Amino acid sequence: MAHTYDTHQGERGAADPIKLLAIRDAPLSVDEVFGAVGDTSAGGTALFVGTVRDHDGRADTAVTGLGYSAHPSAAAELRRVAEKVAADFPVRALAAVHRVGDLAVGDLAVVVAVSCPHRAEAFEACRRLIDDLKSEVPIWKHQSFGDGTEEWVGA
Repeated sequence: MAHTYDTHQGERGAADPIKLLAIRDAPLSVDEVFGAVGDTSAGGTALFVGTVRDHDGRADTAVTGLGYSAHPSAAAELRRVAEKVAADFPVRALAAVHRVGDLAVGDLAVVVAVSCPHRAEAFEACRRLIDDLKSEVPIWKHQSFGDGTEEWVGA
């Protein structure tokens, strides 16, 4: 059963720069996230895409897949992180979508984007968004390795 927690612009005031926030168990779309942050007053848009890689720097064996799990408070924490970024930078539009469930090597795990008046602001805001999402939103990664071992990350 799919569960999706989305916030679209129509659900909040037009002045709200947070255009899309979601934690989904379905494949993610770079085009959807990029499209959500389009704004004619923005001169710079920064986009980050996190993918499942085939190795982990702390392991001697290949990553064969992973699963993401989210705490019930994850959607609220994602909103809190997004609101803080929007308050700290001149954000015109912001979007962040994180995947949960089982993912294969190469799958998209997270897509975030921020548009601002200038490129430097967009880069800084996007960096803060992904860094704070990874450190503050309770989403945990369970990695499986080719040798049959596994490991929880961020739990």
